[in-house]
Amino acid sequence: MTDTPHEPTDDYRPATPDDKDWTWVLTRRCDECGFAGTDVAGPDVAATIHDLVPRWRAALNRLDVRERPEPGTWSALEYGAHVRDVHRVFEERLRLMLEEDAPQFPNWDQDATAVAERYDLQDPGRVADELADAAAALAARFATVRPDQWDRPGLRSNGSSFTVATLGGYFLHDVVHHLHDVRA
Repeated sequence: MTDTPHEPTDDYRPATPDDKDWTWVLTRRCDECGFAGTDVAGPDVAATIHDLVPRWRAALNRLDVRERPEPGTWSALEYGAHVRDVHRVFEERLRLMLEEDAPQFPNWDQDATAVAERYDLQDPGRVADELADAAAALAARFATVRPDQWDRPGLRSNGSSFTVATLGGYFLHDVVHHLHDVRA
């Protein structure tokens, strides 16, 4: 999809920040999207990442890609840019977990990133391609995980503890949940 550039407007308003701690999806099903972090076994995470990319491409190719359903809710484009960046952040977190002992992940403020990077102005076709590339990189990294590495730990900056396996489930929930958000 080609798209004409959109100029920043003075009336741009960021989406309402999401300050929920979503780690509960590792122990129970999400009432909104129906996914649980335990739905996909660790060795199947890489294939599932690949399987979700076409749904994001379709969402980012819609004519209403820039339209917010409500003023405080991201558009499909903004969600797509976020999910692209989620893939990138989790690829780095997984790398740390596989290469270091119990690393603490750098903090990532998704809402500040959305504003600073002006997700709303990005080209949907480019976001789709970058999301696919980031998904391929993360899937490739998950494909390298050996059986003895699925329990390796890592810590989020707020103290939430993950294993490689739970990181995969937590990540997949984020991607699936946002597909639900954009109805894709």
